[in-house]
Amino acid sequence: MSLNATPRSNRVHIALFGRRNSGKSSIINAITNQEIAIVSDVKGTTTDPVYKSMEILPIGPCVIIDTAGLDDIGTLGELRVKKAMEVLNKTDVALFAIDVTVGISDDDRIIIEEIKERKIPLIIVLNKTDIKEVSKEEILSLRKELRTTVVAISALKKQGIKELKKKIINILPEDEDKFRIVGDLLNPGDFVILVTPIDKAAPKGRLILPQQQTIRDILESDGIAIVTKEYELKETLENIMKKPKLVITDSQAFLKVDADTPKDILMTSFSILFARYKGDLGQLVRGVKEIESLKDGDKVLVSEACTHHRQADDIGKVKIPRWIRQITGKKIDFEFSSGTFFPDDVEKYSLIVHCGGCMLNKRSMAYRISNAKSIGVPIVNYGVLIAYVQGILDRALEPFPLAKMIWEEVSSDTID
Repeated sequence: MSLNATPRSNRVHIALFGRRNSGKSSIINAITNQEIAIVSDVKGTTTDPVYKSMEILPIGPCVIIDTAGLDDIGTLGELRVKKAMEVLNKTDVALFAIDVTVGISDDDRIIIEEIKERKIPLIIVLNKTDIKEVSKEEILSLRKELRTTVVAISALKKQGIKELKKKIINILPEDEDKFRIVGDLLNPGDFVILVTPIDKAAPKGRLILPQQQTIRDILESDGIAIVTKEYELKETLENIMKKPKLVITDSQAFLKVDADTPKDILMTSFSILFARYKGDLGQLVRGVKEIESLKDGDKVLVSEACTHHRQADDIGKVKIPRWIRQITGKKIDFEFSSGTFFPDDVEKYSLIVHCGGCMLNKRSMAYRISNAKSIGVPIVNYGVLIAYVQGILDRALEPFPLAKMIWEEVSSDTID
């Protein structure tokens, strides 16, 4: 039950790369000790990236990603290689498989350097040592040349797999994140009130993922989580004996929660917390001010990481476009993306409005933000935009002094 409840976005993403027939699928089966990936002597058996959420002892909850061979050929082959390379945007640990009977190619070296440039932890896996032995000297030489970890294995014989797992653990990204969702803002025993509307958009029988994860983070920080609906917030505040450290609300209940929460109590939204946790809150705060600069004919991308069923008054499809048109008074052209798809040609947009990203891992969300930043396209997320539209962004940023300072700077620049 605990395994199944671990969201994919919270799992370490371990991706296998390499040429066709380098043994990527066999390596996955050996690491997991299960027949997960299809193994064949026929080149190109793996086409699109294959994701498998599971727990690997002693690594823990993971997403294993098997990709197409990077030397795939033809028109379809090029598309498969492109899909494989896109996996880098969400990869926490990259395993690059090399068939020792073939050796490492110049193309391999180019892709290995790209992985390193992206600062993705990397292990070179020399596979098929049951066919051709690899000496310690050869391993040391390759390690020195590529300046990264090298492990020799036989996936078929399951030799060297324990060492490979140890190497994966050793290079895993540090678990000590700069920010938690909310835990770094709390002291043990602090009360936190979570306002969670139960409307037609709420999933039947459960809370949405950001709410679940925030509650878990509060409990892990020895805080006390009190969950209520927006119309019961006043009564909740009156009945608790201790002043809460923070009130966190669903963005769509922002105005009512702002009105009902005393000004001496900090208040923000789940979406703003996730903007800080998954990405760059300061950059998203800068992006929201660019709404006022939009012109007739500008393109705006509204991107959601999930693929939920759209409601009649959907936040992404309906409300956000309506708010932006009302603020600007301009004829804006809106485009939409959802799920794991994110456009390559983001330079054509004047603004990107992104969801909180609870379904994306940190690396994937950070990539989207940094990609937009690098080409000068402003980006904002739902929570920041909603608070801005409703005139309460100042208050919603009070728990985050750095982001609030950035907001004050961009606001004063506009005034000047």
